[in-house]
Amino acid sequence: MKVLMVDVDGVLVHGRPADGLPHFTYLERDLGLRVDLLQKEFFQTHWGDIIVGREPLEPRLAGVLEKIAPHLSAATLIDYWFENDSRLDLNLLEELAALRQSGITLLLATNQEHRRARYLMEQAGLSAHFDDIIYSAALGHSKPSPDFFRLATERAGVLPGEIAFIDDMAMNIEAARQFGWNAAHWTAGATLGLAFPAFAGPA
Repeated sequence: MKVLMVDVDGVLVHGRPADGLPHFTYLERDLGLRVDLLQKEFFQTHWGDIIVGREPLEPRLAGVLEKIAPHLSAATLIDYWFENDSRLDLNLLEELAALRQSGITLLLATNQEHRRARYLMEQAGLSAHFDDIIYSAALGHSKPSPDFFRLATERAGVLPGEIAFIDDMAMNIEAARQFGWNAAHWTAGATLGLAFPAFAGPA
């Protein structure tokens, strides 16, 4: 293995920094916006285009908020969202650091739009732990599309069989395996040593 690809949400990032609860748990209390309304009017309607870079996040969100929450600006909601969805798995980061020291290239492989991808690397500090981020809005395709894995492999500059991958979604794992990646389904309590026994031995 030359490269380890790591998913973000559900693997490396788990909700609110304070308690790990889902990021919009207290959205209505804090910002006066119902989660179900946001899901229906924004995520179910616009997110599919935003996540692959066909639409920008803030203008689309602003247009929806004008209709469902005119008191709330898109910038305020985006800040709230990103800050409350940034609890890092420190144990995994520690394992990853040891792996990186052994010469493995670490890349994030994630479905993200441009703003949050930048936030994760810069504000959340993941640029210190990973060599790069490969994400759906930059590729124009999202997991589990085969095109995501093809383009991510090209970006990594290695053969598919030289890539290991962890993700919490079974359909993404299956798609990665179909493309020739060595993929392991990440679940609560998992460790890299259990997911990839080859990583557990001496470097």
